[in-house]
Amino acid sequence: MTSKLFSELGLSPELLKAIDKLGFEQASPIQAVAIPPLMEGLDIVGQSQTGSGKTAAFGVPAVEKVDVNLRVVQVLILCPTRELAVQVSEEIHKLALFKRGIHALPIYGGQSYERQFYGLKQGAQIVIGTPGRIMDHMRRGTLRLDTVKMAILDEADVMLNMGFRDDIEMILKSVPAERQTVFFSATMPAAIRDLIQKYSRNPKSVKIEQKAMTVPTVEQVYYEVDRRYKIELLTRLIDIHDLKLGIIFCNTKRMVDDLVEHLEAQGYMADRLHGDMTQNMRDRVMNKFRKSGLEFLVATDVAARGIDVDDVQVVFNYDLPYDGEDYVHRIGRTGRKGRSGRAISFASGREVFQIRNIERYTNIRMIRGTIPSVNQVEEARANVFLHKLRATLTTGEFKRNDHLIERLLEEGFASTDIASALIHMLQGGESAPARPQRPEEEGPADRPADRPGRQDRPERGGGREAPRGRYDERSPQRPDRDQRPARGPSNYEQRSYEQRPQRPAPAYERRGAPEPQRPRRTEYAAPDRGNTPVRPTAARPPVPAPAARPRPAAVPKPPTPAKPQAAAVAAPAPEAKPAGEKTFSDKEILGSIKMPEAQKSVQAKPAPKAKASRATPADQTRLWINVGDAQGIKPIDIVNVVAGETGLPGKVVGTVDVRERHVFVDVSTEHANSIISKLKRAEIKGQKIKVKLA
Repeated sequence: MTSKLFSELGLSPELLKAIDKLGFEQASPIQAVAIPPLMEGLDIVGQSQTGSGKTAAFGVPAVEKVDVNLRVVQVLILCPTRELAVQVSEEIHKLALFKRGIHALPIYGGQSYERQFYGLKQGAQIVIGTPGRIMDHMRRGTLRLDTVKMAILDEADVMLNMGFRDDIEMILKSVPAERQTVFFSATMPAAIRDLIQKYSRNPKSVKIEQKAMTVPTVEQVYYEVDRRYKIELLTRLIDIHDLKLGIIFCNTKRMVDDLVEHLEAQGYMADRLHGDMTQNMRDRVMNKFRKSGLEFLVATDVAARGIDVDDVQVVFNYDLPYDGEDYVHRIGRTGRKGRSGRAISFASGREVFQIRNIERYTNIRMIRGTIPSVNQVEEARANVFLHKLRATLTTGEFKRNDHLIERLLEEGFASTDIASALIHMLQGGESAPARPQRPEEEGPADRPADRPGRQDRPERGGGREAPRGRYDERSPQRPDRDQRPARGPSNYEQRSYEQRPQRPAPAYERRGAPEPQRPRRTEYAAPDRGNTPVRPTAARPPVPAPAARPRPAAVPKPPTPAKPQAAAVAAPAPEAKPAGEKTFSDKEILGSIKMPEAQKSVQAKPAPKAKASRATPADQTRLWINVGDAQGIKPIDIVNVVAGETGLPGKVVGTVDVRERHVFVDVSTEHANSIISKLKRAEIKGQKIKVKLA
């Protein structure tokens, strides 16, 4: 197909100026064949793969055909998801930058009605929205479609799959019959063809023929791996390819949440995107992902349409899609606009047959990958570090420290040893020698003893800690029990003494009294016959008996053993303190000591009662946080930081027990892991939080 310049398509100077500002000069194949008939007013049925420029193919004629003097809806664009509606709206605003008087308005669920009411009252000429919210405004009477000149259905196949057929038909019946109808989609199933035949007039088919339905610049690989070891393989591939921006697709919302928690626990910057999130939360995540504030976006297929991020390096199919059409849309998020990309799929067991179905659907052969070993990951990390070190030496942009090196040389250290020590510190930090060393041999037994968390994770330049070595080339297996490294100290043992809960001081210390001398207990002696333990007969030790001392209750005399060698021992002299048979309480001993009146008044005060223990409800989990009353923490502070960091409602927080140096808080068991991972980055009143299961 002969390529065309935008200047050859008969566009207005304002639109050509906007296209030039976007950096485009030559139209893509779908744009070159679709824009001319659309400018002539013909109905169009366009089919091309995702990422080929379909948005500009219908956006350019839509902007050109708007009459800026009329403040009514003239172009209606229907999209299946909120993300796609926002993407199309942004593209329309860029194209209409120099054409004054055009107002485009996105309408979708989850956004404030007041903002949409205001935009419609201002006279929006181009409305981009989802079928559900469009129908809602039509029922309210806030959106009238009797002036629509062009109706565009973007990703029409997806809208039908999501159950919007009745809404689409009702919307198309509400627009004037002489409108221009445009259908754009990556695939054209039978249901789409029925709509085209029913609601379009002699449409012209525009299809970009190609050998494969996927972008040729995307490298497509699949790995056979048991589902239990997918997370291990995922982290190895991220490390060995040094990936910094990618999307990971899962089939269920629960799998998305679990995978995000695993990645965050291993030090990766990841966040989720699925249908249970509010629109504000989804917008916040997408803005963060577009600005490279995240490394990996874990999403369901709701995000497969409408994510327009140009620099996505890789798309992981952590769960294989249910059909080839979803696979096409997933991997269309990478390799956009001529860039290279990588699509990696995981298949376990019989899912290999699904790989074959996808290959037949896309008409392309996927490469079967070999699971990388631990040594390969280590070598890849070393190569990344060496490349950055070589670039720094080449540019010479570093501070010279010759005087420090000369001092070390004078002390007798070799230059190679100095360089090796510096590289070791850069890669693993100063605490690296204390970590368990990896075995030299390769295989399932080379699993590292621990994996650093977010705060211990090295910088990207030095590479990440290698994933656990559980794999061989075909069938990953667990390491033998005796080959596993010894367990390190627990979190409680690693905490400092000041952070541990302190036991209360003894009663005599709180009252200022000296430590009492208590008589030692006499050990029980088992008799020769019977199973009942008896005590040997012994004389009671003498105790000073002041007049005011209350006399202790009489103690029954224990039975005397039958054998003669168990006879009673004679009473010792008063100076000696033999082992008595009775243990006296603190109250009895202290009562026999004469104390000043002031001290007696102190003693008379009852000791404070210990706080009664409470039970955590069955559906909640108790967490320990390292701040307390000493830092001025109140229960509302804990509720606010949980809600602010996680986006969860305040009702997930139960009882908040504020102690002097720490806090016990009950949270919903369903969200406990997510709350722990989020609060590790938070602060309360200027102090960084440490949180763990109590």
